[in-house]
Amino acid sequence: MSDEPGSDRRSPVGEPVVRADPEITGDRAAEAIGFDPDDPDSVAEAATVVHRFATGDVGGDDHVLMLRGAAACAALVRGTGSYKHAAERAGDGVSVSFIRKWARVHDLPQAIRRHVARGHIPPTAAKHIARVGGRDRYLLAWGAIDGGLTVRDVRAIASDVNDGTPIEAALREHDVVPGRITLDLPIDAYVALRREASMRNEGPGSIVGTALEATDRDDNRDA
Repeated sequence: MSDEPGSDRRSPVGEPVVRADPEITGDRAAEAIGFDPDDPDSVAEAATVVHRFATGDVGGDDHVLMLRGAAACAALVRGTGSYKHAAERAGDGVSVSFIRKWARVHDLPQAIRRHVARGHIPPTAAKHIARVGGRDRYLLAWGAIDGGLTVRDVRAIASDVNDGTPIEAALREHDVVPGRITLDLPIDAYVALRREASMRNEGPGSIVGTALEATDRDDNRDA
């Protein structure tokens, strides 16, 4: 697995951190299934889920079920020790490539997986976001949301980045300006932000950025 981008996930592999959050998946949170790569019975269940996922029995366009399939792929890889063994365990019709792609989706940071679960990022786009690593994953994910990128766009940008193009340049080629976001603020907050920016002789984005940098230093929730 050394050829893969490093995982940004810190929560246990297979744990339904996002899928079990009712604020994201509503009533379906109670249906969330976790997979334990250290439990033989759970690994066997993961193999069954992966086989059904790969052969089209479950998933389809259901982003929550597709995230469950991704979790099963990741747990099966950890439980068997390799992509090859995971594919063999899942059975006919399951390729190493399929398991690798979806296991990487499960290893994405929670902040990105939450948008997949909400339907803001298609799971098929998340597969390509997972092809790049570190900070680039966030920039591509947020670019997909804020810039209205298609799955084809995301795939092309991921390929360009892996070929050596800086992520910022790759995004701009698709008319996405990294760092640009449109905000709807409460009126009082809007007035306060504009007033603060004017008094500091800075732009509103600089004020927001400075405030978020201070918060981000102590925030370890994205696991």
